[in-house]
Amino acid sequence: MNDHGKDIQYLAEHLLHTGVSGLANRELQALMRISRKLQSVRPEQALPDHGPTLGERLADRVAEFGGSWTFIMIFASFLFGWAFINSELLGTKAFDPYPYIFLNLMLSMLAAIQAPIIMMSQNRQTARDRMTMIRDFEVNLKSEAAIDSLHKRMDHLTWEVLSDLDLIKQAQREQLRQANAAAPASPDSAPAQPDAGAN
Repeated sequence: MNDHGKDIQYLAEHLLHTGVSGLANRELQALMRISRKLQSVRPEQALPDHGPTLGERLADRVAEFGGSWTFIMIFASFLFGWAFINSELLGTKAFDPYPYIFLNLMLSMLAAIQAPIIMMSQNRQTARDRMTMIRDFEVNLKSEAAIDSLHKRMDHLTWEVLSDLDLIKQAQREQLRQANAAAPASPDSAPAQPDAGAN
């Protein structure tokens, strides 16, 4: 059995609690669509069950702080302060005169370190989003199966009600037929009375 068939069997057993042979054609097609979708988005490595490591938590914090207004304000203040100190306060004794070559070197090193850390955090978030999407597919499949089952039950109940109505109509027709058959046997009019004035 190939991977596609194994995925369908797994989904049928764990989501619908039945085997592949017990599935309707519509349910089987839904499982095939979901299996293909899961194969296209399945991450190479699932998120660890024991939670994020120290490095992953640190990457998340760096990415969170690096994308905040607080970081922008602090960093802008640092840059303006650096430029002000080296241009105005220290004058000719500046340790990093204009065009601030040492500052550019530090900014380049900071960017070289910060970019991979932020990408690590984004990769973890992408993996979490994929797992969330897979769970959403599972919930949607269960909902579709439940709704389909309700439709089948409603159809069954509708046919039972229609069958009962048909039996009631047949019983009413039979009673009407019996009442019509009994009606000609009863006298419709009394026999004629002889005229009292005749001799």
